[in-house]
Amino acid sequence: MLPYINKPFEFLSGVVGASPDELKLIFSFFISYPLAGLLKRVPDARPEYKNAFVISGGLFYLVGLYSLWAGVRTLFISSAVTYGLAHYLRTSAYMPWIAFVFLMGHMAANQLTRQFADNPAEIDITGAQMVLVMKLSAFAWNVADGTLPEDQLSDFQKSRRILKLPSLLDYAGYVLFFPSLLTGPAFDYNEYRGWLDCTMFDVPATIDPAKKPPTRKKRKIPRSATPAMWKLASGCIWVYLFLNLIKYYSHEVLLDDKFMSLGFVRRVFIMHMVGFTARTKYYGVWSMAEGSCILAGLGYNGVDPVTGKISWDRLQNINPWGVETAQNSRAYLGNWNMNTNKWLRYYVYLRVTPRNRKPGFRASMATFVTSAFWHGFYPGYYMSFVLASFVQQAAKNYRRTIRPFFLDPVTQKPLPSKKYYDIASWLATQTTFSFVVAPFVILRLDQSLLAWRHVYFYAILTTGASMAVFASPAKKHLRAVLEKRTKDAGAKMVRSASTDSVTGRGREPVLGVSEDPGRDIDEAIQEFRIEVERARTGTLEVGVRGRAGARKGE
Repeated sequence: MLPYINKPFEFLSGVVGASPDELKLIFSFFISYPLAGLLKRVPDARPEYKNAFVISGGLFYLVGLYSLWAGVRTLFISSAVTYGLAHYLRTSAYMPWIAFVFLMGHMAANQLTRQFADNPAEIDITGAQMVLVMKLSAFAWNVADGTLPEDQLSDFQKSRRILKLPSLLDYAGYVLFFPSLLTGPAFDYNEYRGWLDCTMFDVPATIDPAKKPPTRKKRKIPRSATPAMWKLASGCIWVYLFLNLIKYYSHEVLLDDKFMSLGFVRRVFIMHMVGFTARTKYYGVWSMAEGSCILAGLGYNGVDPVTGKISWDRLQNINPWGVETAQNSRAYLGNWNMNTNKWLRYYVYLRVTPRNRKPGFRASMATFVTSAFWHGFYPGYYMSFVLASFVQQAAKNYRRTIRPFFLDPVTQKPLPSKKYYDIASWLATQTTFSFVVAPFVILRLDQSLLAWRHVYFYAILTTGASMAVFASPAKKHLRAVLEKRTKDAGAKMVRSASTDSVTGRGREPVLGVSEDPGRDIDEAIQEFRIEVERARTGTLEVGVRGRAGARKGE
């Protein structure tokens, strides 16, 4: 650690109430902007200089700011083992799985150490390691994809595959990219390589030269100061909100005996504000981290060929408006921690599914376990994940069974009454998830149950009642009413198109949370029956061969 660097943070800690390490984290986001500005000015033709700058910045954060010497060792072990596996077992089909298991196990050991230390305000290496697990497990899969023929790869795999193992300098730069080192966002190696050699900024020949992104001097990286500053400003606003709201809405208020003296609606509102306050911290740090990545150029995501407008959302990790205005559980979860969602989809959910087969129970369960395991071992995480799965199933039933009553049966366009459905679904989604995420903030089992008890377990009761209704004859009755309504209008009964149905992602877990745990259980039972039948058939075949052989011997 640099001499005397703790002094100003200890002083400010007494003024604002945040811990010195939390203030250091905010400081690291601020200082990453001038550092990213300097990084952008390193000559495009000298990628080795860029790597050296990136590595120096990453080590400054880890050692100069936090004195995380043990953290450097942790990141080195994870990175070295993954690179070694990719080098020596490159053609093995088991290589990415071995790397994945090692990375998750290594991270789990550190998470348990942090959990037993029980000091959430202290910054340690586990946050950076969680980001690195996503990057390195993806790296292992990308290397494995580089050994496969193209006809076995999806378009996404083709764009990410690594045909030649990177140099140690390039690899170290990828690992220690300082703007996203501590909190993310994560990204794939080929994205880093495209930023490093500036091929990311190549403009297709079909684009009008007048629409090409503006650059400075001979640099290929487009100007990015304005979108970066907007992200910085929004991040500062969220952090300011957090520092002011946390004085009134820390999770301790949910556990206080005085909390029960308030009316039920007031208690639900306070629980919502506790969750919102916790989210503002993540909105702030993720927005600021994304902004520094944009300033360095890595957030570049192409240019619109018609308008010439540049997209800087390659590394977007959070959509606060999408979360706070979500009218269903999938939108709520899908706009939160978006890069983790992408990692779970492309490197867990689709990887455990055999080629040319549709993902089923095993893929959903593997994604759920990975997501929960990746977050850590606090009971609160698992309470939230399990309950969120059932909330998703109930929400899906409402959307498929109730929502069509507010759409025109012929055109499927919203009726004037649809706004009332939207308001009700927004209120139900926000109040339900305020309850669901409370353990995610509180972490401890006993305190999470106490907080839930203080609001009479309302989301569990409403979710359970909803599932009971949709499992009863009432669901068939509602479907019959819909069919009659549609028939009377002279149209056919069809499901209204949604984003999920159009993209084909309706069945995929979001953040590891299954959309339909009931369906997953049914699929598990069916798979078990098939395996039992196969085993029984195999045993009978062996018995028949044995008897036939015995007769032949006679």
